[in-house]
Amino acid sequence: MYTIPAITGLVRWLCRKLTLDELLIAVTILLEVINDTREDIRPRKDFEVKHPHYRKFTVDPEPPLTAAPPIPEPALTLDWRQLLDDHRTKTGKDLAPVRRRKNAQRPPDGARCERCGATARFLYVNDGKLASQLRCKVCALLFPSHRCRRDSDAKYWCPHCGWALYRWKHDTALTIYKCPNDHCPCYTGALSKLNERERALQKTGSSSQFKLRYQYREYHLNPADLRTAQPDTDTIDLNRIRNHFSTLGLVLSYSVSFGLSSRMTAEVLRRIHGIDISRQTVLNYQDAAAVLAERFTAKYLGPLTDSQIAGDETYIRVCDDWQFAFFSIGARSRAIRSWNIAENRDTVAAIATLASAVRHLPDHAALPIEFIGDGNPAYDAAVHVINAGPDGRPLPQPVLQRRTVIGLTNEDDESEQFRALKQLIERLNRTYKFHTRARAGFKNRKGAIALTALFVAYYNFLRPHGALSGAVPIYVPELDQPTTLQGQWLKLLEMAA
Repeated sequence: MYTIPAITGLVRWLCRKLTLDELLIAVTILLEVINDTREDIRPRKDFEVKHPHYRKFTVDPEPPLTAAPPIPEPALTLDWRQLLDDHRTKTGKDLAPVRRRKNAQRPPDGARCERCGATARFLYVNDGKLASQLRCKVCALLFPSHRCRRDSDAKYWCPHCGWALYRWKHDTALTIYKCPNDHCPCYTGALSKLNERERALQKTGSSSQFKLRYQYREYHLNPADLRTAQPDTDTIDLNRIRNHFSTLGLVLSYSVSFGLSSRMTAEVLRRIHGIDISRQTVLNYQDAAAVLAERFTAKYLGPLTDSQIAGDETYIRVCDDWQFAFFSIGARSRAIRSWNIAENRDTVAAIATLASAVRHLPDHAALPIEFIGDGNPAYDAAVHVINAGPDGRPLPQPVLQRRTVIGLTNEDDESEQFRALKQLIERLNRTYKFHTRARAGFKNRKGAIALTALFVAYYNFLRPHGALSGAVPIYVPELDQPTTLQGQWLKLLEMAA
């Protein structure tokens, strides 16, 4: 729907394009439209665009079944053996099994009568080549043959109704499987939620506008797809810089720890410390230090011991366009477990971030680990991928358990229970924004990744955390020896080299 400022802008545009007499003609035509006297011009109706259940990207939370569910035993009301005895007593002859012609259709192996339990020897196909009905020779029951389990080539089965999922869509990165059962509880439940206008639209053949059936997304990703952003190694050699190493420590302290811009950092060094360097030198030092900082983070991050992790993404400006910074943080340790910079807020970026977060699980980790995030469906799909094995089938023991916090108010029990952990990742985003705001947007992706890698190292190893009584999230004893922040930065880079 258009907002009032948008309509006001449209009126301004008309005033620039039309004279006063032409505007009077336009107003007359508008009045005719409002009075419903113009057949050639009709206003758009609200119900044509308002569909509460209109199809959005959603992921069904239940994983599919990887084996066909067992067929429930039919409730037999007769005993075929007793019926054979009654036939022998009545006629003096045994009831012979079905005599089949050479090319006759045969019932499926293992088929049994649903009323008396007679074996396949006493069953015959009742409708020729179609083979959709079976008739029992013992009790004369007619029943559908599709209830008899055949060997299936299906890979997944619906967790709601047990029907085999068929391959609906496929490309190089993704295969979507869908349940075809019109009586599936998932389908009937979603269908019952449609309003009157949505039902009318659904009956016209536009049912694809509403997600009604159970679906499972199987991603085909290679290791390169699951790599998170890494600092560019094509940088200057810090061992050959012209300034003293203490200058490098000051640059990182001011530009990363205190969030100053490159220009402000160069100005502080010149006017307070008497060190004359350019803003480009500051950026060059950051790019080179980011490679070592990321190496140090990977070396000292340690195994994932948190039973809960929270994740979210936030906007950053790169090359005059919006990109996204993904983070995951441990609920107990307050340490950033993974990060990523992506051009799109999509499922692949979420998968890479979560896969990096759970990469270093201890041998006896208490699974599943609870993952707390907002309603972004990309995280639902990412959790499905993390909980699947190399063949795409769900693991017997899931690695992650999804917890969703919706909106700003607690409208459900899960949001109320995990609201505090969602606020934890929101505070991390706020802290990250403070350290990147001075850049006023990044000129290139390389700079965004470099500053983010430095921020993660600072947050995990050098920044005191209020919730930890002033301690750092990950304690490294060697970083206690320098008494100054710039000295700690230099020690961190030295240990990473």
